[in-house]
Amino acid sequence: MTAFALAMACTPGPNNIMLTASGVNFGFARSVPHMSGVVVGFAVLLGAACAGLGLLLAAYPAIHVALKVAGAAYMLWLAWKIANAGQPRSAEGEGGRPLTFLQAAAFQWVNPKGVLASVGGVALFLRPESAALDTAIILVVFTLATVISVVIWTGFGTVVSGLLRDPRHARVFNAVMALLLVASIVPMVL
Repeated sequence: MTAFALAMACTPGPNNIMLTASGVNFGFARSVPHMSGVVVGFAVLLGAACAGLGLLLAAYPAIHVALKVAGAAYMLWLAWKIANAGQPRSAEGEGGRPLTFLQAAAFQWVNPKGVLASVGGVALFLRPESAALDTAIILVVFTLATVISVVIWTGFGTVVSGLLRDPRHARVFNAVMALLLVASIVPMVL
């Protein structure tokens, strides 16, 4: 379960792309609300999956389609914001605003990778005969994996921000991050 949770949390996806861009553009400290929103939002989503979200999505495919459409639209908007972010933060950390706690937490509900990871993790590791204990273990393991991931990806962005002081480099970086975010929509719509 730990390997699965780490693979789901740490491999590139919408959250990690956005956290890297946030680390570059706003620094680690200003990205903490974004990071916290990802962790808490995913934990709540995972708890919902343990309580039967996967069954709801299977029973009502229209809800699943609506989540996909909302997720794709929101991710396109976020990609546009990243592409137009400009230069990384100043030494004083001024300019622009990272995602808030609530924005990042709400995003988890339309993040295709997060929904798949939570429903898939529950399908793999939740046993009906020990549902309460398994739910607790799943929540702890996946939440710790998410904490590790958000720290690594935001930290990576913060470290590479020094290389992006040249406005041209910053524009290229932000464009690449935006394109990666758009590319992460493709598996969702196929």
